[in-house]
Amino acid sequence: MGRTMQQVVSIGEAISHPLRLKLLYMLSEREWYVYELAKELNVSRQVLYLHLKRLEKAGFVESDLRLEEDDMRAKKFFRLTEFDISLNIDDLKEFFE
Repeated sequence: MGRTMQQVVSIGEAISHPLRLKLLYMLSEREWYVYELAKELNVSRQVLYLHLKRLEKAGFVESDLRLEEDDMRAKKFFRLTEFDISLNIDDLKEFFE
């Protein structure tokens, strides 16, 4: 079964910003703790979370909370999921015919 139109729109929105494309690249190399990622990209964690949420909604990334053993603080890590993006004329025909 193909994607819904809303899923295609969500994917398009997710990859329509240069920072989100850079995030996909960085997460393709390894998983990142959100604080380290924000520091590396020189953006606030709040801004970074907005971009990561968009990527997560589209199915490009996933996250999990982990407790540090020494002080039991929760850290949120993000990693890339497997994805394959394609859109062809048959998909468009399915949406509009």
